[in-house]
Amino acid sequence: QVQLVESGGGLVQAGGSLRLSCAASKWIFSSYTMGWFRQAPGKEREAVASITWSGGSTAYADSVKGRFTISRDTAKNMAYLQMNSLKPEDTAVYYCAVARIATRFNSESYDVWGQGTQVTVSS
Repeated sequence: QVQLVESGGGLVQAGGSLRLSCAASKWIFSSYTMGWFRQAPGKEREAVASITWSGGSTAYADSVKGRFTISRDTAKNMAYLQMNSLKPEDTAVYYCAVARIATRFNSESYDVWGQGTQVTVSS
């Protein structure tokens, strides 16, 4: 089974940028979808962005549209989340996940999850 490892989190001031990376241990099949989710303290996990592995079709939560960009490098089995214009409300643990089907934000469809990386945005 594929394993996912996130990196790139950290502390940044409001208005700043971070780029998260997600490394997959095995080949990601073209039918798969990669997604980024986040969970803030005391809140439920929410979807942030998703990308289909084959065609690169993307989807974004309304709260991050225009600020975040999801991308993937199929040759390296890597996915990325470029986060710009960060806000304190973006503070959360960010997780990447893999779904074996084409999907968007249905978290139940994602069956492999990384361990998460902390993003903290100071005001």
